[in-house]
Amino acid sequence: MGLLFFAAGSGALYLVLRPVTLRIAVGPPGSDDQKLIRALAQAFAREGSAVRLAPIATEGTVESIALLAASKTDLAVARGDLELPADAESVAILRKNVVVLWSPSGHSPKGSRKQPASKIKEIGELAGHRVGVIGKTQANVTLLRVILTESGVNPDKVAVTQFGTDQIAELARDPAIDAFMAVGPLDSKITSDAITATALARGEPKFLAVDVSEAIAQRHPLYESEEIPGSTFSSSPARPDDKIETVSVNHLIIAPKALSETAVGAFVRQLFAVRSLVARELPNAAKIEKPDTDKDAALPAHEGAAAFIDGTERTFLEKYSDYLWGGILLLSVLGSTGAGLRHYLKRDERRQNTMHRDNLVDMIGKVRQAQSLEQLAAMQCEVDGILRETLDGYDDGAIEERDLSAIGLVLNEFHHAVVDRRAVIGLIAHDLPGRRAR
Repeated sequence: MGLLFFAAGSGALYLVLRPVTLRIAVGPPGSDDQKLIRALAQAFAREGSAVRLAPIATEGTVESIALLAASKTDLAVARGDLELPADAESVAILRKNVVVLWSPSGHSPKGSRKQPASKIKEIGELAGHRVGVIGKTQANVTLLRVILTESGVNPDKVAVTQFGTDQIAELARDPAIDAFMAVGPLDSKITSDAITATALARGEPKFLAVDVSEAIAQRHPLYESEEIPGSTFSSSPARPDDKIETVSVNHLIIAPKALSETAVGAFVRQLFAVRSLVARELPNAAKIEKPDTDKDAALPAHEGAAAFIDGTERTFLEKYSDYLWGGILLLSVLGSTGAGLRHYLKRDERRQNTMHRDNLVDMIGKVRQAQSLEQLAAMQCEVDGILRETLDGYDDGAIEERDLSAIGLVLNEFHHAVVDRRAVIGLIAHDLPGRRAR
């Protein structure tokens, strides 16, 4: 039993201390997201963390979400405004993707020093024009339609052409495009390259402010109101020349609600512990933020992440104290029940022990009336048998120690009686020849 308990304890300790590996889907290959997740996985392994990451490469966020919905991954990197599984919850914010809208001003005539004015100066003038959207995801088009609708523009009157992130040159040279849209972090190289390319091909950009960003954030909680600081994309010339109001959408690590609260809490704790270390190699790691833990958040935070962020994590004893006390109580009940059952099953042996004790008491009287040593020897043999059965009952647990003590007391009196009777029989035997002679 000792070896069994030791093996069970060792196995339980191994399971508790063994690192938990969480699969995380991220893509596309070579993207900043994939590089960041790989760097985090290496940092977790290097630090000997309790949670390890196993990246799963995908073609993009759509495939990552599909794997999460099919339970083929534990975590996924995805934009918050995509169609997520019903049980998906946020674990961490990797970055904020801001919307950048601009229109070309056109090149000034040769020899003219006057900067030409852009045909489109605000979002309300986009009706009847074509917008080139960088990125093939439908989420960007959906976001543009939300901005147009809230700005009072019928989205159906605005044509949209989507370009891949590797088609910036085609986007800049396309004369049918009257305005451009990019969605990404403020330091996105893709956005900066697109602005530079369109400026060279079509003239300096006119940045279009999303003046209804607050209204969009209120009516569409997945989006937030944001500002683009001046000179974000270039300082000479300044692009933009002043701050611009826009909207943003979070790029997240998500997990199913059913994922272990303990595992998610440990993951988030490690994530923010190594964030500064990873940021030395990948500066975008510094953008990692904590998710919104409000109960009415558009995308609720996972319970494990919320517990860590809000400081409500429970210790092992706090989590399992009820089970521990319940186990102790159960063991106590089982022990009492087992003792009672054993007491019931051994009732015949206890009854026999009582009979043996009574027989010994009766034998003490018989010893004192014995007439020969042979009778004493026979009674001693009978007592030896009784003693043997009593000790067997004690070994089996049918006889308790106090019962054994009572038997010992009677045996002691029996032996004293035998000694005394032997002496008396010896005296009688010694005096008998003299009496016969007389």
